[in-house]
Amino acid sequence: MKRPASNREPLTNETVLHFFPNADALAETVAERWLNEIAAHPAAGRPLTVALSGGRITTRLFASMVAQSQERRLALDHVHFFWADERCVPATDGESNYRQANELLFMPLLIAAGQIHRIPGELDPELAAGEAAADLRRVAPANAADMPVLDLVLLGMGEDGHVASLFPGAGREVVEYAAPYLVIRQSPKPPPTRISLSYAAIGAARKIWVLASGAGKEKALEASLAPGGLTPLGRVLALSGDSQVFTELKRPQTTE
Repeated sequence: MKRPASNREPLTNETVLHFFPNADALAETVAERWLNEIAAHPAAGRPLTVALSGGRITTRLFASMVAQSQERRLALDHVHFFWADERCVPATDGESNYRQANELLFMPLLIAAGQIHRIPGELDPELAAGEAAADLRRVAPANAADMPVLDLVLLGMGEDGHVASLFPGAGREVVEYAAPYLVIRQSPKPPPTRISLSYAAIGAARKIWVLASGAGKEKALEASLAPGGLTPLGRVLALSGDSQVFTELKRPQTTE
């Protein structure tokens, strides 16, 4: 099946920006690219590691992943799933990012439990962050700075430019946090306590894909793509050597 084409614009900071006519076309193309990454990774080698995010666009992405994976009859048994962030709620809670992925992606594709590395949001947050970091270290290789390197981090973007659970206005203790996962307290969006990949862990990933989708986010995207942009997304893009932004939003003026 032929997938929707995107308009592609390279930016100066190693980020490539892809424009789509609508969110469905975005999700279909990202799912196809993700499955191509999976197909190209040797099944007999080390696992392919990916960190997932929640959000409205993710529901479309998971639906496209399921449909295209079944269409292509592609094996996913060498893919290990982690999370970019999780809310500190039980796995059965409607706010749980794990629950969304489990119902819309893992169950339809019969993903084995051993490939799913859930952040235990029902535990004490510090303990849960430590367990999530240890679990990631067991699977992902480390770089020279001893940071586990994910193959792909999938991120959404909020109206304020936040990614994962990294929000604007955070202090140095968040921005410079050196371990893979940290606890975010008093989040400006409920629930208030969350666990997030750190900037360092996201920046260490081999590839970062950002799905910037949804009304009211144009200014945040423009600010993030501006040189020296200090939104959370801007910080992530500045850290990455291979990042791509997929969006159906209006073209930011900074790229014209």
